[in-house]
Amino acid sequence: MIPSKQDILDAYQRVKPFVHPTPVLTSNFLNELSGASLFFKCENFQKMGAFKMRGAVNAIQCLSEGEKQKGVVTHSSGNFGQAVALAAKTLGIKAYVVMPENAPSVKKEAVEGYGAEVILCESTIQAREASSEKIIKEKGAAFLHPSNNLDVILGNATATLELLVDYPDLDVVITPVGGGGLLAGTALSVHYFGKNCNTLAGEPIQVNDAYRSLQSGRIEVNETSETIADGLRTHLGNINFPIIQKLVSEIICVEENEIINAMKLIWERMKMVVEPSSAVALAAILKQKETFRNKKIGIIISGGNVDLKNLPF
Repeated sequence: MIPSKQDILDAYQRVKPFVHPTPVLTSNFLNELSGASLFFKCENFQKMGAFKMRGAVNAIQCLSEGEKQKGVVTHSSGNFGQAVALAAKTLGIKAYVVMPENAPSVKKEAVEGYGAEVILCESTIQAREASSEKIIKEKGAAFLHPSNNLDVILGNATATLELLVDYPDLDVVITPVGGGGLLAGTALSVHYFGKNCNTLAGEPIQVNDAYRSLQSGRIEVNETSETIADGLRTHLGNINFPIIQKLVSEIICVEENEIINAMKLIWERMKMVVEPSSAVALAAILKQKETFRNKKIGIIISGGNVDLKNLPF
């Protein structure tokens, strides 16, 4: 069963005091290049630099007082770890963040900077989960999944709720897809607050498990994690996948060079720092210009936490 309209409105009231109402920016150049009207919802300007602050704040507030006293644990390559660290600090509780050894150093440092305890592990899903389980057993901490948690998804949905309040006549809202938490939340808000609006996603072809999952009707996983879009290396979960199956129209796969090109365009033309994962949605639009011609499109810019010493251009 998918969450209700009221569930999203309730989440919005919970997160509103703790997050920025992020701006929506446009670019005449990118409108001309794409042949569409693009409205960029800039979650790279969110607290800690990504939409994930919304889901983390909502999920922590939904815990019982007893759970809050024992703290929270998550596993994350970066952005959700930062979000949980900052949300926990803001709400006065302890946070543990399991991170892969190959996560960008800028993200590790940010998590520690927000006061969370970082536990490093091998860069496999299995290692992340095993390390998280260990902390749950030892500390009694409540586990917050970065994308496959309903309260996280509902928090994520508030970005698109804000976008549709400002621009109610969008034809499409498009996001990147990795773990599926942003896409599921976006699809819910489009479903309840959009008018004849479709939800789409862009995904790196190297890790196109979400695309394959929609095709096969079951959750697919990737054999490799070789993509520049480090935030999109995870796979869908049993809570977000049914929402995505029901409410997402299409997932468009893009090549690595298309992601880099889109990222460079946003940096150069919009003067915005965005991470590679964020550029995937624009890459998808530019890949299928004919599909989007003359449409009004909301693009969720998911984050801007990029390692400036390791840019692809």
